[in-house]
Amino acid sequence: MKKLLVMIAIVSLSGCTTFDAYTGEEKTSNTAKGAGIGAGIGLVVAYLDNKDTSSKKRQKRMLEAAGVGAIAGGGIGYYMDTQEAKLRKTLRETGVSVERDGDNINLIMPGNITFVTAGHDLNADFYKVLDSVVIVLQEFNKTIIVSAGHTDSRGSDEYNQGLSERRANSVAQYLLSRGVIEARIDSVGFGESNPIADNGTAEGRSLNRRVELSLLPITEDTL
Repeated sequence: MKKLLVMIAIVSLSGCTTFDAYTGEEKTSNTAKGAGIGAGIGLVVAYLDNKDTSSKKRQKRMLEAAGVGAIAGGGIGYYMDTQEAKLRKTLRETGVSVERDGDNINLIMPGNITFVTAGHDLNADFYKVLDSVVIVLQEFNKTIIVSAGHTDSRGSDEYNQGLSERRANSVAQYLLSRGVIEARIDSVGFGESNPIADNGTAEGRSLNRRVELSLLPITEDTL
């Protein structure tokens, strides 16, 4: 399973743009070598594609019941462009990176600013950052939101998998508590399978401990 996830991550590198979280300027990340910083979207798309049919039907019913419609085909790019611009402005100087991959947006939230040390509870200082994200998510409500947890390679596979799931769920539950509807939110843990930096260094391990919040447009195919 781990090998499969890494292969998906490598394939998904094309078409990804990253920007500096502090200046908003386009950049090439040194940590993107190897698995690559843009690989998280590919894993999320694969995860959603492989969900069982009953789960997909349930989500569709929930979206329809909540009055969330699809983005018109020709307007998807503009819709996500506008949302991306607002997120970049909102998240500048927060330490959260904004990544664009095709029509999808990824928010990379480093573990050292998002969670209490060695735990899965959200850091109270991070609440205001997530609150600002919620404002944008509520304005642009035609997206599926997937909270995906990732860890470094220290510890057992089982422990890392569980930690990644708990951290992803903490972010998802916070969004729910702030009024984002349940039909739009999913959470998943990928454990240590998708590093974006070298696990052999303290700096690399710090980058690998993260939650990525992926925003995918709701299209006619989704509904």
